[in-house]
Amino acid sequence: MSTLNHQASLDKLTSFFESVSLASVEKIHHVYTEDAYFKDPFNEVHGIHHIRRIFEHMFVQVGQPRFVITSTVLQGDTAFLCWDFLFTMKRFHSDEQCIRGATHIRFATDGRVMMHRDYWDAAEELYEKLPLLGSLMRFLKRTANK
Repeated sequence: MSTLNHQASLDKLTSFFESVSLASVEKIHHVYTEDAYFKDPFNEVHGIHHIRRIFEHMFVQVGQPRFVITSTVLQGDTAFLCWDFLFTMKRFHSDEQCIRGATHIRFATDGRVMMHRDYWDAAEELYEKLPLLGSLMRFLKRTANK
C-alpha cells in the first residue's frame, strides 16, 4: 500500500477516534486487524476482541469520552497522532478533564491498524486529578523536585 493510501487509513482512524461511541466500537474490525497489538499505561493485549473490550470499558469508567486529534505525522506505514482525551469522572466530579498523549500506529497492508501504542503519563495526566491520591502525587512530585 502506498503512502497515499496510508493517508486515507490515517484519515479513517482519525475520524474513528474523534467520533468514538459505543456504536462505533462495534465496527472496530473496520479499523483494526483481527490480531492487532494494543498497549497503553494500563493494558497490553493482542486481538481485536480485547481491544474492543478496552474501548467499551472506557465508556463504563468515564462520562462523555471524546478524543481531539491535535496533529498527525505519517511516514510509510507508521503514524503518530497527538491527542487530547476529554472526559468527565463519573465517581468524583463533573468538571471536564483532559489527558494529553500520543499514539504510535503501524498499518497493515490492508490499511487497518496492526499496532497501537499509547504514550501518556498516568501520574501527571490522571492520578494527580483524583481527590486524595492527587494530593499525594503532587506532594511527592514537589519533594522529588527539591
